[in-house]
Amino acid sequence: MLFLGLGILLLAMKYLAIGPVAEWSWWVVLSPFALAVAWWSWADWSGYTKRKAVEKENAKRQARIDRSREQLGMLPKKKR
Repeated sequence: MLFLGLGILLLAMKYLAIGPVAEWSWWVVLSPFALAVAWWSWADWSGYTKRKAVEKENAKRQARIDRSREQLGMLPKKKR
C-alpha cells in the first residue's frame, strides 16, 4: 500500500509540474507502481496474504470466545 500511495503522489506531482518531480523521467515516477505489483505478487506467491488473513480470523474468533465466556461468568483460559 505504501508503494501505491507513493506512486499516486509522484504521479500527481509530475502531472501538475510540482517541484523537482516535474523534471524526473516517467520511468522514475511510475516505478512505485511496478514495485507494488512485485510486492503483491510475492505476497500471494509466498502465502503471506493468506497467513495474515488466517491470523486475523483466529484473533476475532478468540476474542468472540473470550467475550462469551466472560458474559457467562467463566474466566477465559490462560495461555501457556
